[in-house]
Amino acid sequence: MIGIDLTKVSRMERLINRFGDKALKKFLTDEEISLVKNHKTASGFWAVKEATSKALGVGIGAKCSFFDIVIYKTKNGAPKIKLSDKIIKSFNIKDTSVSITHDGDYAIAVVAIECY
Repeated sequence: MIGIDLTKVSRMERLINRFGDKALKKFLTDEEISLVKNHKTASGFWAVKEATSKALGVGIGAKCSFFDIVIYKTKNGAPKIKLSDKIIKSFNIKDTSVSITHDGDYAIAVVAIECY
């Protein structure tokens, strides 16, 4: 299963300028917030969570919340995602892959999910 999301960076910048970390806490854990360098990183993280929910075919909502998807980085700085046990069991997840890119005023994420 594959999901993709495109996020406008300036929208995230306005959100952070207006609400600060309170805005980030709506969709990121404290550990994820510690990885956010700026509004571009936050936009990429938003895109990852949206792309993951799209790959699952459910979107963000009752079946998959922002907090069922946790973003972390490898020692080399590559993004990875960890899914909640609920999601892994519900969708028979075997493995995931994620890619984030930024260009101008956009952040794009692609997520591939392999199921059993």
